[in-house]
Amino acid sequence: MRTVFIGTSAFAASVLERLAAGEHRPALVLTRPDRPRGRGRKLGAPPVAQAARRLEIALEQPAKVNEPPARELIARADPDAVIVCAFGALISEPLLSEHELLNVHPSLLPRWRGAAPVERAIMAGDERTGVSIMRLTAGLDSGPVCLAESIAIEPNDTYGLLAERLQSLGGELIARTLDLAASGEPLTFLEQDESGATYAEKIGPVDRLLDPARPAVELERTVRALHPHIGARLALADGTFLGVHVARVVAGGPADAPPAGTLALDGERLLCGTDDGTLELLCVRPAGGRAMDGGAYLRGHAR
Repeated sequence: MRTVFIGTSAFAASVLERLAAGEHRPALVLTRPDRPRGRGRKLGAPPVAQAARRLEIALEQPAKVNEPPARELIARADPDAVIVCAFGALISEPLLSEHELLNVHPSLLPRWRGAAPVERAIMAGDERTGVSIMRLTAGLDSGPVCLAESIAIEPNDTYGLLAERLQSLGGELIARTLDLAASGEPLTFLEQDESGATYAEKIGPVDRLLDPARPAVELERTVRALHPHIGARLALADGTFLGVHVARVVAGGPADAPPAGTLALDGERLLCGTDDGTLELLCVRPAGGRAMDGGAYLRGHAR
């Protein structure tokens, strides 16, 4: 099938690479404009733009995908289907009605509609998640689903580990969907059950903060959900933040567990007291510093 691909993130770039390797290689890729990145605020291309250039696929980066210039680009490509994955901006009419738009969404819809489904699934302690292929509609990830498959969330899964499996699954599912459509077999779309809908809001500063008033098990899930792309952090008494890359719940809790909100060194272990349980900080990063072992950090900052 002749396709156009619309996406932005590293997750979307992986799905694009899978499509490009098969029979449904996109004729055109659209992504968002370059934007300032990093401390130097130099312009950087989105992962999908980098992938499209590497794959030698025609690339456009319109300021607004719903405006006539972008829609004309898509129309000239004459696609049988437009594939959307992690684009980061809403697609609206009349573009929605001009083409068959299939969205690759990394959750088991209707659970975790929205911007951060992988992170929210880990944070919530879900045992399973997956990928859904749905028809894009005006609602937020609320269109009918034609194909979905689930995978287990492992106890030690970080965002990076889980996203890698999901993007591989997403690429396979969208390729399978296009194979079915190309064979002439009609795709069956089922409406989502609105009663089961939950929303994966974009990760903000509050979501990154490890609040000791919460149980240690919730904080450990937050650390895993935000590693390595966003990062969780702990507020310190001096007003700075300590980045936390790896943490684990101390089984049973030590007899001399630190009070909630305080750090303590237990042998070689850096412990953080919480309202319910104790969290061991295995790998941390002080403000302006490098990542290091938790015990090494506390010994170096002891007063």
